[in-house]
Amino acid sequence: MLEINGLSAWYGMHKALDGVSLHVAKGEVVSVLGANGAGKSTLLRSISGLMQVSQDAGIVLNGQPLSGLKDFERVEAGIALVPEGRGVFGELTVRENLFMGAYPKRARPQERNNLERVLQLFPKLRERLSQAVRTMSGGEQQMVAIGRALMSAPDVLLLDEPSLGLSPLMVSELFKALEQVRKADVTILLVEQNARRSLQLSDRGYLLEQGRIVGTNSAAALLNDEAVRKAYLGG
Repeated sequence: MLEINGLSAWYGMHKALDGVSLHVAKGEVVSVLGANGAGKSTLLRSISGLMQVSQDAGIVLNGQPLSGLKDFERVEAGIALVPEGRGVFGELTVRENLFMGAYPKRARPQERNNLERVLQLFPKLRERLSQAVRTMSGGEQQMVAIGRALMSAPDVLLLDEPSLGLSPLMVSELFKALEQVRKADVTILLVEQNARRSLQLSDRGYLLEQGRIVGTNSAAALLNDEAVRKAYLGG
C-alpha cells in the first residue's frame, strides 16, 4: 500500500533523514521507534508533503507516486496526518472540527457515513458534538484530531506522538480507542514515545537512528529483543 524508498530530508544544512526505506501493507499497524531527534516526525511530515525531500525519493501509495504532489493533493490521494500537538481548532465544536476533515473531494460523498463510523469508534464524541474543543481534556482532543483525520477517508493514517502530554489514565483510554481503529481495518503508520504500547498495538516496527533505518522486525520480536528493550522499552 505505502512504499517509501530512499527518502532523505534536510533542515537547512542538517540532514534529518538519510535514505529511509519502509513499507506498510493494507490493514497493518507499523511503528517507528527512535530517540528524540532521530527523524520520526520528519518522516511523517515528509510523507504528508510538509517537507522538501530528495528528488530521487520514492513515495508511492496504492501504486500512485506522491512525490511532487502538494500536501492537500496527498490528502486527496489518501494520506491523513494527525500531527504532534493535535492541531485541533479549539474555538470550534467537535462537530465542526470533524466536518473540517471531510473537506477533501474523496470524502464528501460519504461524510455522513464516515461521521457515524468515527462516533462508533469514539463514543464520547457523540455526547460532545456541540462542545467547544478547547474545553475538553487532552485525551478527548486527541480523539477529535484522530476522528477529523478519519473523516477524510484515508487509505493510510499517520499518527505523530498521540499520547504526548496525556495522563497515564488518558494514555490507556487512547490506546483502547486506537485498538478499535485498528480493528476497523485502518492502515496506520505510528510514531509514539510510549514504545511498549505502540508495539503492543502494531504488527511490525522499524528502528530509526540519526535519520537512518537500522532495524526492522515483527512487533512481537522487537518486544522480546534485549537490545530493543534496553534502548526503547526501559529495560
